Amino acid sequence: QVQLVESGGGLVQTGGSLRLSCAASGRTVSSTAMGWFRQAPGKEREFVATITWRGGDTVYADSVKGRFTISRDNAKNTVYLQMNSLKPEDTAVYYCAGGAYSTLPNLYRYWGQGTQVTVSS
Repeated sequence: QVQLVESGGGLVQTGGSLRLSCAASGRTVSSTAMGWFRQAPGKEREFVATITWRGGDTVYADSVKGRFTISRDNAKNTVYLQMNSLKPEDTAVYYCAGGAYSTLPNLYRYWGQGTQVTVSS
């Protein structure tokens, strides 16, 4: 099966930037649509962005539109989330997910372990 490993999280100041990476390995990686979700303590998992397996189409949550960019490099089996103009409300554990092009987390088959993003105010 597909394995996903996130990296790139950390602590940044309001207005700063981070780039998250998700490295994929296993079966059928090259044809897997991908997504990013996030979850803050005490809150439900929230959709952030998704991208088709070729990278030609994307969808973003309204809360991150214009600030975050999802992209992928299939030659490296990696999907990225570039996060700019970060706000304290972006603080969460960010999860990479595979197997769907959707805003609904229940449609994704594969999940990474998550990486913490903390934005100081």
